Parts: sequence; structure tokens; C-alpha cells
Amino acid sequence: MVKTKELTNSERGRVIGLYEAGYTERAISEKTGYGKTTIHNIITKYRNTGILTVAPRSGRPKKLDERDKRHLKIIVNQNRRNSAEKVKKDFIESSGKEVSKSTIKRALYKMGYHSRTALRKPHISEPNRKVRLKWARERRFWTIDDWKRVIWSDESRFTLFQSDKKIHVWRLPNERYQVNCLVPTIKHGGGGIMMWGCFSWYGLGPLVRIDGRINSERYINEILGYHVIPFLEEFEEKNGDYFFQQDNAPIHTSVRTRTFMEEMEIIQLPWPGQSPDLNPIEHLWDELERRIRLRADNPKNLGELELILQECWSQIQQEVYQKLAESMNRRIEAVIKAHGYPTRY
Repeated sequence: MVKTKELTNSERGRVIGLYEAGYTERAISEKTGYGKTTIHNIITKYRNTGILTVAPRSGRPKKLDERDKRHLKIIVNQNRRNSAEKVKKDFIESSGKEVSKSTIKRALYKMGYHSRTALRKPHISEPNRKVRLKWARERRFWTIDDWKRVIWSDESRFTLFQSDKKIHVWRLPNERYQVNCLVPTIKHGGGGIMMWGCFSWYGLGPLVRIDGRINSERYINEILGYHVIPFLEEFEEKNGDYFFQQDNAPIHTSVRTRTFMEEMEIIQLPWPGQSPDLNPIEHLWDELERRIRLRADNPKNLGELELILQECWSQIQQEVYQKLAESMNRRIEAVIKAHGYPTRY
């Protein structure tokens, strides 16, 4: 069969070898299966120039040059959530160069950009960024013995079903935690069960269901008075001084709550706002969530959900929450490295 594709240098060398051995062009064609015209062109070029290789060709010119790629990068960085279609439209309008969506996507891939699910992280204002950074620097040299004294607390909402809605952004491999590649989140109420819990290096505290809307009065009576104070007294008796941590939710920072805590001499750990990445209990909630989702007996109602939560909470091993307490120095360093912006925690 006569070949129609371009011959390799090795195949061209075979043709010249047969030619120099005395074979005719017809005989070479019959022996190799290459076309007569191809054989003739190879031999003619070799006789005239002494060259048997093919000169490199420039190929099809690229649609986007380096300047276009820099411009495309600017467009993507201006809004990481834009679709490829929107990026293409913005590029055409601003550059005047007509390109397809496939060209845009290939160029982005070659530059290292890929569409990935955006992480959800709290929005951090500039003043709060500075507070976070200052807080981290002040505790940069705390030891594990210092963190053993902290009792971490928080509320978390659990539902019968999980939502997996995702938002995609364009980012480079090392930009996962960059501010404009994140999806800001805020706490919200709604259905499901709201649970309050606490833990320290030495053990898990109570896990308490909160029904309905909770205000400062309920927080004082149902959480602080009934659960926290007995837990703190037992902790202090066994382990010595402590710091009680809570975030800056309105029910935690109200005048009534602050007054109660001062009267009861509850020693608080100062806390920067919008900093779940500094609170290891967030990962304890994740652990609890994983445990209830892995169970074969999925809860059918909120009552069953509460029972399963309590059971799974009591089964969390010591090594889990102690590793979370040990992570505090790494969290501190991550906040400092990120200049107060959200971290991977």
C-alpha cells in the first residue's frame, strides 16, 4: 500500500540507503511500499542538497499571543466566578479579537487555571483582618500546655439531609485559599437541629439541643447556668485555671451575657470575629457530621437525629479532640502567613 503521510527521518534514510545501493526509484517504491513521487522527491533533494531530513514547519499560528494571554489572565482575576462563555465575551469585547470558547479554555488550562468548586469561608473585613492577625501574633508562642487550658464552645446546625450545592471559580493550583477564590458564608437559622457543645484537651463537654430562637436570657439560663458553669467548676477542680472560648454571636456578647459571666467569674478567651478557622471545634462538628452520615440507620425525623448525634458525640475518641487542640499553633501560623485572611482550616 502506498503511504500518503509524511515519512520519518528513519524511513527517508532507508530510501537513500537503497538508492546508494543501486536500486532504481521503481524498485525502491516496490520494496518499501512508498509512492513513486515520494521516492523521487527524497532522492532529488538528497542529490541537490545532501539533506534527507524535513525542515521544521511553523505550523498553524496561535490564536492568542503572550499579550493576549496576559490580558486573559487579568479578565479571569477580576471575577473568578465568570463562566468560560462570559470570559470569552469579555475578552472579545475588550481585545477586538474573535476567538472561540474552546480557545479560551485551552489557553486557561495551559496557564494552569482550572474550574474548581469554591471553598466556603466567612467574609473578613479589613478591620477584622487586622484583629485576627494581632490575636494570632499575641499567641504565637503559646505552648500545648497553654492550649490545654482552653475550653472551646460553639453552636452548630444539623439537618436530616445535606446540601451539596457547589460554586465553581477559576483558580491556579496554589490559590485554593485566596480571598477572591472563596465563597463567603454566614451563619443562619432555619430547620433542623441546633446543638451547642464544648470540649477541651481533657475531654468532651455536654452536647445540648437548642429548640427555637435563642436569646441572651435563654443562653444564660439553659446553656451557661445549667451546663457551662458545672462543667467549668469540674474542669477547674481537676485541671486548674481555664479560658472559656465562645465566638462573637450577639447572644454571647450582649450586655446581659457579659454581666452574667463577670458575676460568675467566668474567664473568657478574647476572640476575633469571623474566625471559625481558629476554633478547632469546627472540625469536631465535621467529625460528628461524618459519623452520622456514615451510619446505616439514617435518622428519619429530628428526634432520631438528636439521639444519633448524642450517641456519635459520646463515641468520639480522645485522640481526635486532642489532635485538634494540638493544631492551634499551626492555625496561628497559618493566619499570620495569610496576613489575617482565611486559612485552610
